[in-house]
Amino acid sequence: MSTVGNSTNIFWHECPVTKLDRQKLLNQQGCVVWITGLSGSGKSTLACSLGRQLHSRGKLSYVLDGDNLRHGLNKNLGFTPEDRTENIRRVGEVAKLFADAGLICIASLISPYRKDRDACRALLPDEKFIEAGLYICCFN
Repeated sequence: MSTVGNSTNIFWHECPVTKLDRQKLLNQQGCVVWITGLSGSGKSTLACSLGRQLHSRGKLSYVLDGDNLRHGLNKNLGFTPEDRTENIRRVGEVAKLFADAGLICIASLISPYRKDRDACRALLPDEKFIEAGLYICCFN
């Protein structure tokens, strides 16, 4: 038996199809590419371009775009520090599931707090989490 939150009857259920089975089927290993940066820095453009390149090479990937996720999974969150932390936590958990499924998950979102990105990184083995920061400054 496990305790999750206030519940005492939540159990992790192992399925007979393993991560290795999925990797063999897809001929690839899942991972997370975490792209972060300021608003308008090109995160989504880079993520979609990377997804297109991977697709053209026969690799299965999925882009988790921060704005798109705020239309559904994270639509009840604002932009307070607490809501930003919860936003990143949720995306990290989904990215972990996608990587476990064998997909190359490309997470593209503003994630300003190092501790939140570190918490997501901790969900996966080090070699399965790749962080890329985009910081573009414009001067007039």
